[in-house]
Amino acid sequence: MTTKVPKVKFYNGQEIPVFGLGTWKSKPGEVTQAVKDAIDIGYRHIDCAHIYGNEKEVGAAIREKIAQGVVKREDLFITSKLWNTFHRQDLVEPALRTTLADLGVENVDLYLIHWPFGYKEGGELAPTNPDGSLQFSDVDYLETWKAMESVNKKGLTKSIGVSNFNSEQLERLLKNAEIKPVVNQIECHPYLNQLKLAEFCKSKNILVTGYSPLGSPDRPWAKPGDPQLLDDAKLKELAKKYNKTPAQLVIRYQLDRGNIVIPKSVTKSRIAENFEVFDFKLAPEDIEYLNTFDCNGRICALENSRSHQYWPFNIPF
Repeated sequence: MTTKVPKVKFYNGQEIPVFGLGTWKSKPGEVTQAVKDAIDIGYRHIDCAHIYGNEKEVGAAIREKIAQGVVKREDLFITSKLWNTFHRQDLVEPALRTTLADLGVENVDLYLIHWPFGYKEGGELAPTNPDGSLQFSDVDYLETWKAMESVNKKGLTKSIGVSNFNSEQLERLLKNAEIKPVVNQIECHPYLNQLKLAEFCKSKNILVTGYSPLGSPDRPWAKPGDPQLLDDAKLKELAKKYNKTPAQLVIRYQLDRGNIVIPKSVTKSRIAENFEVFDFKLAPEDIEYLNTFDCNGRICALENSRSHQYWPFNIPF
């Protein structure tokens, strides 16, 4: 009997499993097996994005597990994200339709604006100037959101949300939106605990999904000597108290704070290990203790987009 992952409700009544599989940096060729393993283990929430370049492979795994009768489509919660080069209103629906075709599904459960800023439309996914700097688009995310509302009304996605938006951007969106975002997906782990932004989202009835909960040890731009969250001696010490691994502890840290969490792995043993987090809870004082680890240790800042007017990390939260 596989463990059933608890679900939480969005304000619109749709339900999302609080725990899922992240697929960022999962290479084509590895990700199909990873998703199949995850579904066999009991995962029912898969987090995808066009920019990850592996949605076809994710789709192959989903189709296989449905064909085998392991799951039905309605058992799965599938998230995808609109990439920065498709922020123009006329590009949003075609971008989502590409994702649906790649995943082999009729709709996704959740579609997010991946970042609040756009890149130049119509070419590369990371269009650059001759000097190597990124070519930006000046499309306002409020315009993008109108098209997100449209694909939601058409039923191409059951819910819509955002990712990497700060509190001011969310506030501005809420003032102008007809349909409110259900979620803000943000980087979240003990080195970047996001307490203020999470509190803000909660006050607006927007759920938080924490990505890179393990501190993204395999991030491509990691430098030797960068602090690695899972190697933190204080974290290892606390994990011993619960007889759990540091990874299990930081995943539980998100759940006990009321966040949805999507750890990524392509290793079957780790995919299974990450799932073993529903048989314990952290004591409130240990959550408080983990909160003290915060060092503004942001890993995923997209520094090369810092000069964009909508780059979200110029304010505290």
